[in-house]
Amino acid sequence: MGTPLLWAAFLVGVVVVVAIDLFASGGKEVTPKKAAVWTGIWVSLSLSFAGFLHWRFGAEASIPFVTAYVIEYALSVDNLFVFLVIFSAFKISNRAQHRLLYWGIIGAFVLRGTLIGLGTALVAKATWLLYGFGAFLLYTSYKLLFAGGEEEEVNPEENPLLKWGRRVLPVSKEEHGLSFFVRENGKLMVTPLFLVLLVVETSDLLFAFDSIPAVFAISQDPFLIFSSNACAILGLRSLFFLVSSLMDKFRYLKVGLGVILAFVGLKLILETAFAHWAHEHETLVIVASLGFILLTLAGSIVASMVIKPKPPAKTDEAPRVVER
Repeated sequence: MGTPLLWAAFLVGVVVVVAIDLFASGGKEVTPKKAAVWTGIWVSLSLSFAGFLHWRFGAEASIPFVTAYVIEYALSVDNLFVFLVIFSAFKISNRAQHRLLYWGIIGAFVLRGTLIGLGTALVAKATWLLYGFGAFLLYTSYKLLFAGGEEEEVNPEENPLLKWGRRVLPVSKEEHGLSFFVRENGKLMVTPLFLVLLVVETSDLLFAFDSIPAVFAISQDPFLIFSSNACAILGLRSLFFLVSSLMDKFRYLKVGLGVILAFVGLKLILETAFAHWAHEHETLVIVASLGFILLTLAGSIVASMVIKPKPPAKTDEAPRVVER
């Protein structure tokens, strides 16, 4: 679907809006109010682009884009938790978080573009790989829903790229504010903030291995996959500053994400097995998928707000009397 002109226009548009965002922020601290405004802007731009796709190519392009965008945006919340742990572990200031997320987005475009290009090329040559994607999504869903029911501990200090950087790269012992590189005694050095950027990029790469197969369950068109990923990534930074203080309140969101991953994994397997039927009813399948995903997300959020967490169990042990 993506013509060279459409690809070029989209990429230029991304560069322009990212530059505007950087200029508007000016490296200042991001407040929740400002983050809410920018989150609204990014979502509005994404939906406007969906409207353009509908006008230019019809529902067969706009609905898959919106569905893939919603999946990517929802799964991003799980990644935001990892970012929060990373920033807390390394005691990163608000301004430095803004800078790390900005350059992290630039790196994410390159990494995801590469993965999407490889994925579409492989699927074009070996359709059976879609079964593998579906099985992987089902496994990921199982881990979210049933693997002990506990959060996996995230320890940024164990990141292999961080260990490699500390061992191989010339790292300055000073913080140097928001800089990634400095010169000390005429020698180019990387700052500790650059090492944290490596951790952020590694986290996003691992996250992409979950999210990109999920989007393949909606469409195998490389332009729709990349553009939906790009639009979700663009809104990730402002979303982080908006919801970072509220993440613990969405207790059932992870359950909703697990259900969504199970759904799209099963959908991908069945659509691959019954490709002819799926193609004949493509619009119906995509609309039903979007409806299911939106309802699941809404249900998990409402459940988090309505169902109160159980109070910690009280011990019935009576106080011991000490005889004198």
